[in-house]
Amino acid sequence: MTLRRNIAVLLCTLLMLSCNQEPKPKLAMQPQKSMTAKDILGNPNYLAISYGGYRKSSREFQPTISQLKEDMKMLKAMNIKILRTYNVQLAQASNLLKAIRQLKTEDETFEMYVMLGAWIDCKNAWTDKEPDHTIESEKNEDEVNRAIALANQYPDIVKVIAVGNEAMIKWATSYYVEPDVILKWVNYLQNLKKEGKLSKDLWITSSDDFASWGGGEESYHGKDLEALFKAVDYISMHTYPYHNTHYNPEFWGIDVDEENRSSEEKIEAAMQRALKFAQNQYKAVSDYMGSLGVKKPIHIGETGWATVSNGHYGPNGSKATDEFKEALYYKYIREWTNKEGISCFYFEAFDEPWKDAHNKKGSENHFGLITVDGKAKYALWDMVDKEVFKGLTRGGKPITKTYNGDKTEMMKNVELPDVKEAITTSF
Repeated sequence: MTLRRNIAVLLCTLLMLSCNQEPKPKLAMQPQKSMTAKDILGNPNYLAISYGGYRKSSREFQPTISQLKEDMKMLKAMNIKILRTYNVQLAQASNLLKAIRQLKTEDETFEMYVMLGAWIDCKNAWTDKEPDHTIESEKNEDEVNRAIALANQYPDIVKVIAVGNEAMIKWATSYYVEPDVILKWVNYLQNLKKEGKLSKDLWITSSDDFASWGGGEESYHGKDLEALFKAVDYISMHTYPYHNTHYNPEFWGIDVDEENRSSEEKIEAAMQRALKFAQNQYKAVSDYMGSLGVKKPIHIGETGWATVSNGHYGPNGSKATDEFKEALYYKYIREWTNKEGISCFYFEAFDEPWKDAHNKKGSENHFGLITVDGKAKYALWDMVDKEVFKGLTRGGKPITKTYNGDKTEMMKNVELPDVKEAITTSF
């Protein structure tokens, strides 16, 4: 009995000691430190993309928060961590921030930041009256104030405010303004930072075509643009070799000395020249900025490649449009910008059918890397193979490949660009 009692006492003592010991902490991922625009822009670990979540042919149908969360989970799986939006007058922008906030609450390691666009127009823009490009729209003030309110409400998410989207380029005949309008609002926001009414770490820019940033015609050069270079925290420039396959096609096509190469090799060489075209436009802006004695980061606010076109860029035009060429451009532009420490807000994450609602095959509807119904285009097929999107959906449907993953079928829609003046056929 004594032996049994001693064993029982010993077991009880050991049990009490083990219960009193503090449990070993579980290893868990810690949330990231508060990141600033300076930390994330130009950081290849923080890939950027242009985002619109519209799934129908009209923006009257705003994406719901649950739909936005679907998209955010997909983009996170792609290692995208910075989004660019275009305006704040519609519900998508504020709902996007709500969706990201909810995802951060659900998972403290979730990271997604936003470059918030404030749309800027001239007087009479988008009306039946003649646009007056020398006077700004009275609606601009409200738009800027909405952006300010959202930046202050979501300082952990909004890291950049962009004043205007292609608002200074003169081919935007419906709405463009002169640089003094953009300068006015950039200075206004910078002053709010100085007054402590906006975060001092919030970066302010304007997102515009390379020509608007002085990289093209000298007609864009002037004192207001020079002052704008000095006022912004960085330059956000757009470059589109895709559109220039029609409007400025000298770089485009198959060189005569490449005729003995395979069809894919010919297209790869053409797409390398497209990349060089974008690099030259980037350099043109950099050179102009240098001539002003200004030294600031330059990032790419937009560049992209459409996959469908029945217009200038399709089979009866420059033959620039298909998923194979998009995949090459996406690969090349990412490799270059990541290597050089340039953020590239690639245009764009998802197809948006509202952009050319009256022409389903219009190129503007088809710049996405992913279709409206959640099919990954050729540029992302390898991600599907690696099960990056496993368990994720769009519209409740799992993420699959376009063309059912059949490259041979995809290549039937790929056309060789012309060899100088010669007409070529599809392969």
